[in-house]
Amino acid sequence: MNRIWDERQQRFRQFLKDIRKESGLSQEELAKRLDRPQSYVSKYERGERKLDFVETVEICEALGHYDIKEVYEYIKK
Repeated sequence: MNRIWDERQQRFRQFLKDIRKESGLSQEELAKRLDRPQSYVSKYERGERKLDFVETVEICEALGHYDIKEVYEYIKK
């Protein structure tokens, strides 16, 4: 089984996409904050790229929304 498509991974990706949208940022705007290309954001949101823990922290910080407990609670459902 490709772990990138398992249920928790899907919820994790959805959580990051949701908080990006709640922050009012486009993929391009978030990518600029991260000093990455827009495709970086697009690929992890679509499941074409996995994120490591540090990248996840950087994304949450760039969105002004960092609470690791909230991330955990969202994906453990």
